Amino acid sequence: MRLNKPKFWDYRKTSIWSILLFPISFIYLFLVWMKKISSISKNHKKNCPIICVGNIYVGGTGKTSLSVKINELLRNKNIKSCFVKKFYKNQIDEQKLLGENGKLFLTKTRKEGIEQAEKENYEVAILDDGLQDLSIKYDQNVVCFNDVNFKGNGMTIPAGPLRENLSNLNKYDHVFLNGNLENVENLKDEIKFINSKIQIHLGKYIPINLNKLNETDKYLVFSGIGNHKTFISMIKNNKLNVLEDIEFPDHYNYKNDDLDKILSRSKKLNCKILTTKKDYLRIDKKYTDEINFIDVELNIIDQNKFIKAII
Repeated sequence: MRLNKPKFWDYRKTSIWSILLFPISFIYLFLVWMKKISSISKNHKKNCPIICVGNIYVGGTGKTSLSVKINELLRNKNIKSCFVKKFYKNQIDEQKLLGENGKLFLTKTRKEGIEQAEKENYEVAILDDGLQDLSIKYDQNVVCFNDVNFKGNGMTIPAGPLRENLSNLNKYDHVFLNGNLENVENLKDEIKFINSKIQIHLGKYIPINLNKLNETDKYLVFSGIGNHKTFISMIKNNKLNVLEDIEFPDHYNYKNDDLDKILSRSKKLNCKILTTKKDYLRIDKKYTDEINFIDVELNIIDQNKFIKAII
């Protein structure tokens, strides 16, 4: 069973829980360091150029949406690109989204996926996740952040939401900030203070199927994604009436009992049900006729500059 992300991870002020868990963060970082050391010895360059799209903040940073967009932009330039993703059984939604939008090599290790891409003569491999995997030498790497949560409380797991210290931005090439894009100048200043040479790119999510939804309807909204708040904010900004919202853990595997309760609640509220496309892909087909979803497209600010920077 997946647990909800602790709320104190996103507190701007240090909580008592963060203080208590802080010593364990050192153990976590030591284990990560040991894993990286063992990976470096196996590191070898591949013939196929590799763009790695990942994160430091755990979940909800938009890496899969950006991977899909990069693939689209490369294809528009007649570059034969593909996705590579390490298989995790709790990430079926991301795997489906990638598979719907291009060739996906889904393998036990990322190295195996890259080798398969090379055999089929792909010109660029886009890795969805894997920044912390040093067994592969990347040609370009992109660290994704949502501008709402950004670094959370700035502490590493389990005291906070970071996989590695934010100071490690000094070893990466690009940062991609997405979300509502409010107060981004302050975030850009903080990033540039750590790494003055890093390139910062911006993006917003644009709903592309609003014509299938009615502004006069009322909705019960649910999601099991990394940044539920951003999803709710986007819905309200597009003038949809949200009566109630329910948040599940990221990549939540919906059971029929969960969906029955959602349907029952919507009937009591006399409203329709709305979720994300990622969540919709994880729902049993017998419920899909009664549930609407919002499909979004990532709009990259200064798209031409971005694509020139990564290829």
